[in-house]
Amino acid sequence: MIWNLLRKNLAWKILSLLIAVMLWYIIVRDPDLATSVTVPVLFRGMPHELEISSDLPDRVQLEVRGPSKQLAPESLATAAVILDLGSVHEPGERTYTITPENVSLPNGVQLARAIPSQVRLNFEHRLARDVPVRIRISKEPPPGYQVVRQEAVPDKLRIVGPETNVRQVSVVETDAIDLSSVVAAAEFRVQAFVGDPWVRFESSPVVQVKVWVEKAR
Repeated sequence: MIWNLLRKNLAWKILSLLIAVMLWYIIVRDPDLATSVTVPVLFRGMPHELEISSDLPDRVQLEVRGPSKQLAPESLATAAVILDLGSVHEPGERTYTITPENVSLPNGVQLARAIPSQVRLNFEHRLARDVPVRIRISKEPPPGYQVVRQEAVPDKLRIVGPETNVRQVSVVETDAIDLSSVVAAAEFRVQAFVGDPWVRFESSPVVQVKVWVEKAR
């Protein structure tokens, strides 16, 4: 008797059960919330022979929506904007729009908007060349003494970076050397410095500076 009652209208009973379960899920599930998070900008497929010569945005602010659990700081810790530069083969400007396709977010979290919404990058040919090392002295020798000779080893260093920036660098300078207590030959191991932030040294910028000081005649 009981089994017959259970079998009666079984399909409708199963459907009713499914609807009840769905309504329960909708009522008790995490509510969708919105928050703002600052994420890093990552670059993939950087061209080997090109350099970025424009300001690089290191972070972008994202407005995101999703379940409260997925918006917790630990869940959003790996969120990032990933820009694919693999299609760039020639110098020039390229604009990238930040969309859900190039934003990495946890499951269930959606991108509402990005600030800024676009990133424009300027690409130039990479250039490397040797430039002279200029010795910089902060304090002269004691009264009655003078520098009669100075040299840097190496006397040139190779710099590398965007072509326009590299061509504008004529010399690199050593850290300032204090000769206020030097009355004979002396050696200093110092760093060289290139003033353009887009230009870097190809190898170690350490320079050995030799200075010869004698009594003035």
